[in-house]
Amino acid sequence: MQRVGAGLLLAPLASPSVRAEATALRLSMGSPMPQHHPATTCLVEALDAIRAESNGRIDITLYPDSQLGSELSMQSQLRSGAIAFTLTSASSLQTLAPLAGIPGVAYAFPGYVPLWAALDGGPLSERIREALGRFGLRAFRVVDNGFRDVITGVRPITAVSDLQGLKIRVPPSPLLTSLFKALGASPTTINLAETYAALQTRVADGMENSLPQIEATKVYEVQKYLSRTGHSWDGLWILAHGRTWDGLPRDAQELIGRHFDAAVERQRQAFSRMNAEGEARLRAKGLVINTPDRAPFREALVKAGYYAEWKAKFGPEAWGALEQFTGPL
Repeated sequence: MQRVGAGLLLAPLASPSVRAEATALRLSMGSPMPQHHPATTCLVEALDAIRAESNGRIDITLYPDSQLGSELSMQSQLRSGAIAFTLTSASSLQTLAPLAGIPGVAYAFPGYVPLWAALDGGPLSERIREALGRFGLRAFRVVDNGFRDVITGVRPITAVSDLQGLKIRVPPSPLLTSLFKALGASPTTINLAETYAALQTRVADGMENSLPQIEATKVYEVQKYLSRTGHSWDGLWILAHGRTWDGLPRDAQELIGRHFDAAVERQRQAFSRMNAEGEARLRAKGLVINTPDRAPFREALVKAGYYAEWKAKFGPEAWGALEQFTGPL
C-alpha cells in the first residue's frame, strides 16, 4: 500500500482481492462555482466516472458554490493539504502566484483560438504552471469562465465616463482591481456567494463577470443593464495538492487526469453554447443589453499607464511570452 496525503492508505487499483471499502481514497474538492455552472456539472460527471471506473476506490467529493469558503480560503486549504483538489480562478490565484493572472490582461486576447493555444501548452502555460508549482500545487487544464462584461443596476456602460465612481464587485484580483481603478470605477472585493445580496442591497452598484456566470448566479434578478465590455478573460485552474498527487499510484493519477481532461473539454463546449445563447435568454428576462465600442476603453487604459504597469510587474520575459499569442499590447 502507498500512503497518500493526511494518513490515507490506497491499495493499488489492480488488487481486486482487497475490499473497496477498506481501501477507498476519500478526498475533497472545493469550488466557488454555482451548482448549475458547466464547470460544476462537468466536474460532477468526471468525479462520478472516476468513482465508477475505480469501483469506488477513488471517491472525490465536490463542494461547489463556496461551501468550503472563499477562493482564497480554499487555496490556503489546498496548500496545507486539508483538501486535495480545488477549482480556482486565474484572477484570484494572482494574489498567490502573480503570474497566474497574466491571461486576464485587459483586451489582450482577441478570441479563443490564441487563448487556448497559449494556455494548453507553450511558454506562457509552462511559466504559469512553474509558478504554481513553487507553492506546492499541481495544475491540470483550465476551464473557461469567459470574457467578462459589466452588469449594473444604475446605468448602462456606453462609455468610459459611465464607470466613474461605480462601485463594482470584482474577485480578489489585483489585475481586475487595477483595471477598474484605471477606468475611474471603485472596485470592491466581495465573495462570489455573497454578491447577489450585495447587489440587491446596493452595497455594490454592479459586478463584472462572464455572461454564463451572470446567468448562473441569477444576478439579473436584481440588476437591469448588461454591457458587453469584454474587458478581460478569466478561467479556472483545476489544482491538486502536490504531495497528495505525487503519493497516488500511477494508475490512479492516469484515471483522474484522464477524466479531468475530458471534463475540461466538455465544459468548454458547454460554456461556448451558454455564451452563444445566453444573451437572448437574458434579454427575455428583462435585461437591457448594449455593446459599447471597446477601443476607447483600451485607449483609456493605455493613457492611465495600465499596460506599462503590468509589463513591469510581470517582467519582460513573461510579457513577451504573452505577446507571442496576443500581439503587441
